[in-house]
Amino acid sequence: MLDLVVHNGIIVTVNPDFDIIKDGIVCIKDGKLEDVEARDIDLPLPDARNIIDAKSGIIMPGLINTHTHLPMALFRGLADDLPLHVWLNEHIFPAEGKHINPESVRVGTLLACAEMILSGTTTCCDGYFYESCVAEAVCDSGMRAVLGQGVIDFPAPGVPNPSDNIKIAVRFVEKWQDRSSIITPSIFCHSPYTCSEDTLHKAKDLADFRGLLFQTHAAETKTEFDRIKSKHKASPIQYLDRLGVLDQNTLLVHAIWIEDDDIETILKSGANVSHTPESNMKLASGVAPIPELLNAGVTVGLGTDGCSSNNNLDLFQEMDFAAKLHKVNRLDPTVMNAETVLKMGTIEGAKAIGLEKTIGSLEIGKEADLIIIDTHKPHLVPMYNPISHIVYAAIGSDVRDVIISGKIIIRDKRLLTLDLEDILTRANLLGDSIGDSIH
Repeated sequence: MLDLVVHNGIIVTVNPDFDIIKDGIVCIKDGKLEDVEARDIDLPLPDARNIIDAKSGIIMPGLINTHTHLPMALFRGLADDLPLHVWLNEHIFPAEGKHINPESVRVGTLLACAEMILSGTTTCCDGYFYESCVAEAVCDSGMRAVLGQGVIDFPAPGVPNPSDNIKIAVRFVEKWQDRSSIITPSIFCHSPYTCSEDTLHKAKDLADFRGLLFQTHAAETKTEFDRIKSKHKASPIQYLDRLGVLDQNTLLVHAIWIEDDDIETILKSGANVSHTPESNMKLASGVAPIPELLNAGVTVGLGTDGCSSNNNLDLFQEMDFAAKLHKVNRLDPTVMNAETVLKMGTIEGAKAIGLEKTIGSLEIGKEADLIIIDTHKPHLVPMYNPISHIVYAAIGSDVRDVIISGKIIIRDKRLLTLDLEDILTRANLLGDSIGDSIH
């Protein structure tokens, strides 16, 4: 007997042929996809412990957020409309120093996970501090995640002595590697301007020794570009390449201020990119040359960044912005078409964080991470092209059901793994404390 059958929906597989099945059925057993095919209406549904009727909605892979800072959901709207260096140094870093602790990290993470799952994101890639607390909360939510312990050469939450940054990262990795089927540990070096050459080397060596993803913000602003160019006589990308930290297990977040030679360097190294268009726009950091990166063959996934610079974690909105930003920036409506952007939010995102063999598309043998979009809405009727609808018309609140590793996490818009009201209450109390301290 199957564990779960999902039927009566349009299946957008995002498989290599990008097959779309108009009236499909998805069979799930032991957390994996047992079958994905068109339904034969002359045959009864196969026996299953649970059956979900998609009611002519869209059945698709869960979305993959390749860059965020989960606990920063507590800082949503804290310091808006500021340049990055002012926002970060004068507001975010001080707020973290005062208010980030194991309890606030747990609440912020639960809040972020609830927001993401309810809006169709089934996997995220995070980088922050107290990452073991993050991991515990993510496990409770049932979400899949790549979680990076933050490394920075300044006092940070949980790392008061910067000389301990690698030691604490090692401790996190040892605790979480192979502990959970849905948690993959990672190393997150904040940036090439907040981490020394020695720190970058040691962090990358640790990631390589353990076979883990190495994440870093890179080439995010003109100020960063000029600073590194002046100090190291190289662009941020060339500097990182010179240090030997770019390879197929490296995720470059932002990659806005890059030169033509940098694109070739990224491609040859095998490094991947996380594109965060909304955060980039809000902080006025610039427009990343994503069409050029894609045309060169670089793998690019989509990320929301943290709530304090977005200010939401809705990856449907991120897809919409990603498509339209580059169209208007290049005055070309054909750039970043819907299929390209949907891939960035699913299978290409999976590739960017090293999970493409496991998730990112609905293919037999992969983990059963999928969502159902309720298309019985005024803004989704009529529907001529489901891919176009997903990117340009759907929003996170259209997600009706979410399944992760074969487990039903959202059913009829109700979160089954967490007490949402309790999370909201606790987050509001923490927000009151944070607000009182800055006024």
